Amino acid sequence: MSETHDVVTADGRILRVHDSGELPAGAGTVVWHTGSPQTGALLTPVLEACAARGLRLVSYGRPGYGGSTANLRRNVASAAPDVEAIVDALGIRHFFSVGASGGGPHALACAALLPDRVTGVATLAGIAPFTDEYDWFAGMQAPSALRAALVSPEAREEFAKVDDFDPECFLPVDYDTLREEWASLGEDSGRAGAAGSRGLIDDDVAFVAPWGFDLGRVTAPAIVAQGGLDRVVPASHGIWLHDHVPGSEFWERPDAGHISILRLLPEVLDRLVEWA
Repeated sequence: MSETHDVVTADGRILRVHDSGELPAGAGTVVWHTGSPQTGALLTPVLEACAARGLRLVSYGRPGYGGSTANLRRNVASAAPDVEAIVDALGIRHFFSVGASGGGPHALACAALLPDRVTGVATLAGIAPFTDEYDWFAGMQAPSALRAALVSPEAREEFAKVDDFDPECFLPVDYDTLREEWASLGEDSGRAGAAGSRGLIDDDVAFVAPWGFDLGRVTAPAIVAQGGLDRVVPASHGIWLHDHVPGSEFWERPDAGHISILRLLPEVLDRLVEWA
């Protein structure tokens, strides 16, 4: 039976935490960093993949999502002290940091800034830091929200008034994945979106601003998994991350899109456990 906790940060914010519960001594823990937008609730395929490997699963609503207090002008690095507060409150010493889509940068922040806690890190369809080293927007089906965030936080807030999901962002195989084993992701994303746009706005602004840490500081074993046909976070982002995260393995699936790449999660967890 999963449990929900409210963890209070040093600056008085609340983080809504979801926890699959304690496991026998020696079992590992996965801290799951959700995509954008999501509430932070435990997703069925993540919970099942962790349970099958004897792993405890902890997830949380990033500030502005799912009952967690907003943290205006947060950067990606802000995830590290928040997660540290969570694992300290739950008595967890070491953990795997795993993130999908918008959760990828935050998973990497924990690996870079909590090197004595993170024993392995993985991103699936994770966005890369904004850079002019290549055309960062190339291949994005609907880049307008991120382009607005690049102008200013205020421009991104204005765009939220007219923002609407472009169904062409997903491939047929992505929709198949959402109808099948990852249905809970779509349902949770809908709940997060219905609750308001604060978290998503702050995510987008953080993605295009300086992240607040150097990817070269990641010392834990790392996996960058990326779909070659992803129209939300193009393959070029995964390539860039692989080139800048020391020693990372690049798991590209040429025919996968933004959601279907998540089907790799069981294999990703097997690899992290193997490294631990």
